[in-house]
Amino acid sequence: MSDIQSVLDNLDNAVASGQLLESSRDNIRALLEGSTSPIAAAAITELAGDSSWEELNDRFFKTLAFGTGGLRGRTVGRIVTNAEQGEGGPNDRPEHPCVGTASMNFYNVSRAVRGMIIYLKRYLAEQGIERKPAFVFGHDTRHFSRDFAEFCAKLCTDLGCDAHLFDAPRATPEISYAIRALNADAGVVLTASHNPSHDNGFKAYFNQGAQLVEPNASGVINEVNTITSEAYDALPEGEQGTLHVLSADMDRVYMDDAKSLLLRPDLMQGGEDKTKVVFTNLHGTGGHCIVPLLDELGFEVLTVPEQDIQDGRFPTVASPNPENGPALAMGIDLANEQGAEIVIGTDPDCDRMGVAVRNDTGEMQLLTGNQIGSLMAWYRTKTFIDQGVITDSNRSRAVLIKTLVTTELQRAIAEKFGVGIVDTLTGFKYIAAKLQKYEDAIPADKKGDYRSLSPEQSRNLRLEYSRFFIFGGEESYGYLGTDSIRDKDGNGAAVMFAELAAYARSEGKTLAALMDDLYTEYGYHLEVGKALVMEGADGAAQIKALSASYSENPPSEIDGATVSRVRDFSKDDFEDAEGDTLPKEGMLIIDLEDGRSCAVRPSGTEPKIKYYLFGKDAPSDDLPASKLKVASGLDSLWSALEADAKARMA
Repeated sequence: MSDIQSVLDNLDNAVASGQLLESSRDNIRALLEGSTSPIAAAAITELAGDSSWEELNDRFFKTLAFGTGGLRGRTVGRIVTNAEQGEGGPNDRPEHPCVGTASMNFYNVSRAVRGMIIYLKRYLAEQGIERKPAFVFGHDTRHFSRDFAEFCAKLCTDLGCDAHLFDAPRATPEISYAIRALNADAGVVLTASHNPSHDNGFKAYFNQGAQLVEPNASGVINEVNTITSEAYDALPEGEQGTLHVLSADMDRVYMDDAKSLLLRPDLMQGGEDKTKVVFTNLHGTGGHCIVPLLDELGFEVLTVPEQDIQDGRFPTVASPNPENGPALAMGIDLANEQGAEIVIGTDPDCDRMGVAVRNDTGEMQLLTGNQIGSLMAWYRTKTFIDQGVITDSNRSRAVLIKTLVTTELQRAIAEKFGVGIVDTLTGFKYIAAKLQKYEDAIPADKKGDYRSLSPEQSRNLRLEYSRFFIFGGEESYGYLGTDSIRDKDGNGAAVMFAELAAYARSEGKTLAALMDDLYTEYGYHLEVGKALVMEGADGAAQIKALSASYSENPPSEIDGATVSRVRDFSKDDFEDAEGDTLPKEGMLIIDLEDGRSCAVRPSGTEPKIKYYLFGKDAPSDDLPASKLKVASGLDSLWSALEADAKARMA
């Protein structure tokens, strides 16, 4: 106790000298009081003794907030203490996760799960449901993901809930699917998606298989925030829940559902004339289902052997993010060696998909998330119309869904085909909420056991009584083509894009040429993503201040163009195309009189403020000129925005 008191005195002195934030000191005290692990005290003592105040501030400046998506933070510190390193763990990770209230560790995972359990028990009771709550737990290949998942499952059973735990790493969309297939009440995926290897996270799902939205989001968040200790008392054995292990049987059901995304089986040639695809899972979970899926559907699938290895270090890439071109470099090399037509890559939890395609000069070309989504939206809408699924009598019920920061090219496509299009806020949970709305609109006497229906049966019901979801996506490489999953799905996206490649091949075109065809018909649209990265406690404060500045003092002129409209989603009320009010979000969309626009929002998962730049030109036979004109305009716009941001932070 005297050692701890000495540490506390040292912290007080550091606060007095301006080296340690008061919030950091208070959170350190709270952790020491609420943690049951001796590692916590040892790590704090070591960092304080070394005067590692910046590290302590980054670890403790806040309590990791349980947001509507769950948790995300560092699970390996910039400085790894001797206590955390211990005897080490697999793939060169420390033995123990990063100690800190702002870190992803057992302390915060315990709080999150128990808050969900408390809320869920009350929710079921209010619904008059008398049974144990049921959770589904899955995880990716990151450091501590398996440890956290097993911990969650044990905590759940100890506290009177049934737990379904996957036997090994699985893709996030399969957990979403399993929640619905098992009629579970909630689910959790231990993943930080495409973040760097030192991060991990906790994605929380509710009974519809989607991430939390209101009112359940606030209910869970309030319960989590009341918990300040990781200690808990297990229920008597007779009141505890049961652990169920999910394995290949669930994979098979999920994969069979994914196969239904294939619209034209006739495109699969078989024999020696198969469409050749290179796939890489970037050391993550994607290969578990994508490789057998594409093989069963008639594609020739090649993988990158070095990246097949599931490894939380992601050793062959600087970032395990298929949005970044270098992540697909090894796949592109293999495609060039083997003459493959496309390269597909997925992030560690396989909810995002990036691609490279061969262009008319024979070179591999990266496509943006907006281009990938637009191609699939166009193809699936066109095919459903060609097949007579969408007709003149029902096309008003067919709909594409995108986020507000996703390309307006998809709006042009929807309008040309005469189908609906709906914009949501950023986050697939909002697309999922629309899918639930469409499901709920089907009359009960017609719907029956909706989750047991075939894709064709559910589609027919939605076309007759509700709205048929053709396709949805967001610019950040997330796509969905079915309502049986309520999150972005890298597995399904791979199936849809591989079919698109087979279609282009059947037309004697490259996918790059097909993309240019869309630009020629619908107008050239260009979107550029930029970000200002600000890490740690100081960075969080800068992001908050900069975001507030845009809201309080929006620009009236940018890059010599007058601002024609500012939409502040943090203050003003907005309705979508269906008349639903959008929730408040810290995002600003600025439209310029010359047709350019930009959106500004702090990232919900990374220490950055994100900028989305949009430019377009009318349909033209001179596509190269349009591309040059629009690109130049956005380059100039970013220079102006960057200079403005620096001035605001000065």
